[in-house]
Amino acid sequence: MDKAKQARLEAKGWQTGTVAAFLQLTPEESTLVEIKLALSRKLRQSRQNQMTQAELATKIHSSQPRIAKAENGDHSVSIELLLRAILATGATPQDIGEAISNISAPLPV
Repeated sequence: MDKAKQARLEAKGWQTGTVAAFLQLTPEESTLVEIKLALSRKLRQSRQNQMTQAELATKIHSSQPRIAKAENGDHSVSIELLLRAILATGATPQDIGEAISNISAPLPV
């Protein structure tokens, strides 16, 4: 949010802050959320030019709706499923590490 908008909101009595602060996430919890989101983005990026969600689901013995949830960062999707799906697209462990390494460090809450 830009500074001018933030100032206008605060002048009207609104409080501003981060999602992590609002949800009272620890730095570790915030980092875990960022990792899962990075993996979800990597999955979508790796799959899109190669196969459909249904084809990937068949390949890893899952379902198309589950793959859609994984790509959309649904909280119910495990990191294990994200990793299995990404690897099934032909991505390497190095590709996964690069996706994770691009996240920013969490801000203290």
